[in-house]
Amino acid sequence: MDFMVALPTIVKAMAMGAVPILLAALGEVFSEKAGLVNIGLEGIMAVGAFVAFAVGKVTGNLWIGLLAGMLAGVVVNLIYAFCTVTLCSDHVVTSMAINILAPAIALFGYNLFVGANPENATGAQMASLAIPGLSDLPVVGNGLFNQTPLAYLAFLLVPCISFFFERFRAGLSFRSVGENPQAAETLGINVVRVKYIACIICGALAAAGGAFLTICYTPIYTDGIVMGRGFIALATVIFGRWSAVGVMLASLLFGFFDGLNVALQASFQAAPVMFFKMIPYVFTIIALLFFGSKHAGPKANGKPYFRESR
Repeated sequence: MDFMVALPTIVKAMAMGAVPILLAALGEVFSEKAGLVNIGLEGIMAVGAFVAFAVGKVTGNLWIGLLAGMLAGVVVNLIYAFCTVTLCSDHVVTSMAINILAPAIALFGYNLFVGANPENATGAQMASLAIPGLSDLPVVGNGLFNQTPLAYLAFLLVPCISFFFERFRAGLSFRSVGENPQAAETLGINVVRVKYIACIICGALAAAGGAFLTICYTPIYTDGIVMGRGFIALATVIFGRWSAVGVMLASLLFGFFDGLNVALQASFQAAPVMFFKMIPYVFTIIALLFFGSKHAGPKANGKPYFRESR
């Protein structure tokens, strides 16, 4: 494979592959900043992908489909919020239940939606929007600056979220809840409300990541379309050290390996496809082995909060 010839293809695939991971990971940043470890991103993305696909197909408006998918993600994640925040159940066990329940709901809904109407199996796809001048840059122009509006919005969220956590009082409240909820409560912060808001934002962004797959990446929904991206998003949060900018850089890095997988498949068509498809996941494991840290995240992460305890 001539790397320089394949580089524009890799850059294009990198940007496309990074967006769903970035959106889900940004949602997880909100969740973990509030002390909630939600590994149910995979299930939320699946629901968001199906609902956005179905509603976009029915209404003919992909933005309405996106909003519907985000709303569905919020509803699913509120189940997680009720169990972990109100009932103080284990975060990991509850979110794993979401990973089992949500994709099954999405598949059931898809079977009902398509049913005897095979024409419903294919939806619409959001058109790309080229930025004049920048899209004409050699090598990277078409890949980075000829994307869908949703992709641009995903990357614009990064500085907004960074500014929110660093400068806004509400962002500091999120961080204090994740570090020491008991101390935050004594300062007048409603810990339960902050955690619920974090779950709402996480559900919406993770579902938007799933919706990207069916309204921007490909105009179809299939069982397993998320393909582990929710778990990669979790690794991205750790690799990016719980910061929006770090998460974006980590998402682009994972996206690069996804793009490399596409380029290698095109260059070595005789080789087994699954050999190349496993590249992003192998890199995820390596990244967690060498860069994962148990001490970099919020101190109260994953711990049930009992309001009466001090």
